[in-house]
This record gives sequence, structure tokens and C-alpha cells, in this order.
Amino acid sequence: MIIATAGHVDHGKTSLVRALTGIDTDRLPEEKRRGMTIEPGFAHADWAGPEPVAFVDLPGHERFARHMLAGITAVNAALLVVAADDGPMPQTLEHLAVLDLLGIKLAAVVLSKVDRCDAVRLHALTAQISQMLDGTTLAGTPILPVSAPLGEGLEPLRALIGAWQQQLVTPSGYGRFRMAIDRCFLQPGAGRVVAGTVMSGTVAVGDIVTASPTGAEVRVRALQVHGAAAERARSGQRCALNIVPAGSAQALPERGDWLLDPALHAPTTRVDAHLRVLAAAPRAVEDGAKLQLHLGATMRNVRLDLLDARRLAPGEQGLVQLLLDRPVSVLWGEPGVLRDAAAQCVVGGVRVIDPAAPARRRAQPARLRDLAWLSQGDPMAAFDGLVAAHAEGVEWPPFARARDLEPTAWRGWPAAEAWTAIDHPGGQRLMLRQTWQALQDALVAVLAARHRSAPQCVGLAEAELLQAFESPAETALRRAALRAQLLCGGIVRDGFLLRRPGHKARLQPADEELLARVIPQMLPAGLRPVPPGELAPLVGLELAELSAFLERAAELGHLVQVAKNRFFLPASITSLVEVAQGCAADSADGRFDAKSFRDRSGLGRNLSIQVLEFFDRSGFTRRKGITRYANERRAMLDSGLPVP
Repeated sequence: MIIATAGHVDHGKTSLVRALTGIDTDRLPEEKRRGMTIEPGFAHADWAGPEPVAFVDLPGHERFARHMLAGITAVNAALLVVAADDGPMPQTLEHLAVLDLLGIKLAAVVLSKVDRCDAVRLHALTAQISQMLDGTTLAGTPILPVSAPLGEGLEPLRALIGAWQQQLVTPSGYGRFRMAIDRCFLQPGAGRVVAGTVMSGTVAVGDIVTASPTGAEVRVRALQVHGAAAERARSGQRCALNIVPAGSAQALPERGDWLLDPALHAPTTRVDAHLRVLAAAPRAVEDGAKLQLHLGATMRNVRLDLLDARRLAPGEQGLVQLLLDRPVSVLWGEPGVLRDAAAQCVVGGVRVIDPAAPARRRAQPARLRDLAWLSQGDPMAAFDGLVAAHAEGVEWPPFARARDLEPTAWRGWPAAEAWTAIDHPGGQRLMLRQTWQALQDALVAVLAARHRSAPQCVGLAEAELLQAFESPAETALRRAALRAQLLCGGIVRDGFLLRRPGHKARLQPADEELLARVIPQMLPAGLRPVPPGELAPLVGLELAELSAFLERAAELGHLVQVAKNRFFLPASITSLVEVAQGCAADSADGRFDAKSFRDRSGLGRNLSIQVLEFFDRSGFTRRKGITRYANERRAMLDSGLPVP
């Protein structure tokens, strides 16, 4: 359990922590000299509860508000310290606003220095503070008189903290590992040490974790929990990690970064969130306002794009997109604080709805509807609403990552009985079963209509079929529907064309007879096409007559015209596609050039280039500079990979 001590400067927060734990949290020489907390301080005490209690002593001076906001990351509870002789002061009110915006409900007000006041003063001050707490998450919290130097009032405070511990039953190791770094220093003989609060999951000595947002991988060489060496730390604990780069030399993380499970690394600069403007804010928040966002131990400059209003007056709430000046690592539901640096005051608070917000159509009705579903706390209800609202389905991986869910978590949800999972290059997509089947049926209907209108054609090329398929579904989803039909046999591949099973293209009798004479003459050449000039005498035709037939046969799909006077058998093109895929598979980076294709296929240089350019046009390959990639979607179609 982690408790923050908040409040105005010189109201006795550090003395209170020292009285409770015996630890002086002011560790810096400057803090000792000035008698004032500058950086968050940390202490702990073991009172024979379920686990030790950790304290974060927050700076109280307004010049160190940024340090205060960095230290309040992931606290479970708070003690708002108010000196009885001073009463509430400016930073008291700002710290109260922060605790309210962060939604901290386990809290108490500690009236410190009560030995300096009489009973009348304490009674009036208690009434004033109760009124101050009204309308916040701290409303109705206990107000406890304490004199830390004299030890008065400490036992009731310890009893209250013990009761809080019983309420905080968090599953050990819940979720994947995430830790917000709020301290970073070099330890002689050890190297880089980072400290912070484990937000979720566990970390152990020897683990490889990712520093976000940089993406650098580091290894945990040693760790401490509450100042004692340990093999493992878990969610809800403060720990210090001695880290070293993993693999090649990389920049080590800094304060404000996160250490996390690699699966959660997805830095972002656009975040959709719910904004609540403080009732005490000095002015309304306008669309396009530029503020500071404190998120975890990170501070970023942000521009606010209001999504459902042009301005939000003090006390109002609304949806907002945050455009950050640098990437951050953030998950769904995490709270942040907006501060006006010029006015030196807290403006409001945000709670993350979508960590990977879109740049386009961000305020359209359909998007606002999505945000309403994404705001739901129950992930199953949220995702079920999204799937029902999107005929083309919803990507599961970004949703699962934002909520820290397992990749297969959806399979155990009752709502999933109505869904089907589709694999495509964008990741696993879930959509309603009847919608998915309707999409496949519509695709098959397009091909069947082609057979009725042009029975002499073998079928359609993949690109032609997908283009003729008039559907709002994106191309990747259309390809997935095609792959599903290929696997179930609703569509079959004939050479490089696609057709319905049972369809037999019928040429005119004269052309059918001529094709029967041409094919045997082309087969012995293997992958090389027979030039029309050589083929004409073999089949007893003039060159002009043969050329017209070859072009006619290619238009109907019985032959493949790669370039002028370059006609292949469909089976030869299929073999050459496999050659291209083999070149890509043998390359370390998946790229191959014309030379490797020429050597593997046995074709000459010019013919190889003509074939590869045809592949580019057909979508079999994708050119980048002088090299090419084998199209992964095409490879999936040809491989016959099963679809979940």
C-alpha cells in the first residue's frame, strides 16, 4: 500500500512521515539546508499488517508542483496535511484538487501542529476543512488532529491506515508488468538504478523489460523492495531496479519513462480522454488550448482539441483529444492532470479513453459513439458495443493492449458466442458471425455473376475480384473473406485466376480447338514462353492470326499476357509466383532483386524484369527501390493457412 502526504509547504508532512516510520525522507543536501522538501521522498513501515506501508512525501512549494505531480503516481491513499496554526493555504487547495482529479477516495486530513492551537481554533478549522472537502472525492473523510513531535494522534492514524490495508486486496501480480520511473541515479559499483511504483504485474531479477517510449530493452540485474534486496517485486510495491542494456548498447531510461512488458509497448502522441475542468479553474478551457499534461511521472506539453464542445467552462466536463509534443506510454483509464504553467495552477483532470486515438474524423458522430463505448469500465460490454456498431469488425490487439488483457481473453466472454475471429495483416479482428458470413456470400455472388455474364471466361484475377466487390469493408477484410472462401472451397484457384467450383469456361468451338493445339506446343518450354513467331508455324497459323488468338485467350484467362508478345500458361505463372516467394523466404530481410529471381527461375534478365513488373501490377510483389517484397497477403492465400 502506498500513501501520499500532500499539502502546503512547511505544514509538517515530512515530520509526520518521520514520526510514523522513523525515516527522514529529505535526503538531498539542499533539502536539509532549506528545511523544505524539493523532490518526492520515500519511506516505509511494517506494522504487522498484510504488507509494509509505503509513504511518498510530496513537495509542498508551488515551484515544485511538477515534482509533486510526478511523485503522486499510483498511490492508493492520501493524507492531506493542514497545519492547525495556518489552516488551508494555496498549495493545500491545489493538492486537494489533484487528489480529487486522480479519484483518490482512501484519504484523511491530518491537522498537524495541534499543540500550537486551542480547542476553539481546532473546532472552527475542522468545520472549515469539512466545507472545503465538499464536492470532492475526499468529502466526508476523517479529520485527525496530530502533533508529530509529541507523538499525539499517531495511533488513531495508524489504525485508520490498517483499515485501509484490509480494503486494498489486489491480486498479486495482476496484469502485465508496468512501472513508472520517478527516480533515476547512478549507484557506485552497480550502475544505473531506477525506482518507482509497480503499477501492475511482477518483475524479477533477470527479466528483460522494455523502456518506453524509447523501446530500449534492459535487463534487471538486481532489485530492492522497501530498501531490502529481493528476487521479485509485484504490483502495489515500490521498488528499485538495477538495470543494464540488453543486447546491443542502447540509451537507458530516464525519469518519466516506463519500464514494462514488451507486449505493452505502444508509445503514442494522440490520446482521447474525458476531461473535467475544475470548478475553481481561473477560466474556461478553449478548443486548441495549450497546457501541460502530467501523466504518471511524465510531463508533456499538449494541445487540446475539444470533441463535443468548443469550450468547457469551470466545472464542466467533455471529451478531448490530447496532441502531445512527445510520445508517452499510457493505458486505458489512467488519470492525468492538466496544469497551466503560466498561471501556475491546475486546470483540470483527464482520464484516458483511447491511447491510440485517430487523427481523422475524431469528432464525427460515429467516433463519439465509439468513445461512449470505450468509456465503459467493463471491457466485455465495451467491446461488444463496438463490434455491434461496426459491420467491418473491430481490431482486438490494440483494445487488449490498452486494457492490459491477455490475447485470448475474449474467448471466455459470453458475448463472444456471436463473434468470429479473422486474421489479416492488421491483426486479429472480431466481428459478428452473420456479418462475416454475409461478406463472404457477397464476394461469392460477385464471382458467380461474372460467370453468368461471361461464361467463356475462366474467372477473375484476385485484384479484379476485390475491385468488383462493392463493399464498405476495407481491402484487408475483403482479402480475409476471399481467403476463407478459398479454404472452405467456395472459391477455387485456377492458375492465377479465381472461379467458382464447377465452373468450366467454354470458348467458341474454333478457339477451343486452337487452344488445344497451342498448349501442347507451349508445355515443353517449361517456365519460358514460346515467342509467337516460333509458335505460329508449329500450329499452322499466320503470325497475325495467332497473335489475335493469344490476346483473346489471355483476356478470357486461358493464357496470361505478361508483356507484348509474352504469353504464359497459367500454371507457369503460378510456378513463377512460388519462385518469387522462395527468393523472399531465403532473404534475411524478405527482399529480393531481379538477379536472384533470374538465377532461381532460369529466365533471362529482360524476361525476368517483365515478369516481376507484371507481378507488381498484379499485387503479387511490392517494389521498393531496386528490390521487392513478396506480398504477404498473397502468400497467406497461397499457403492455405487456417483461419480461427
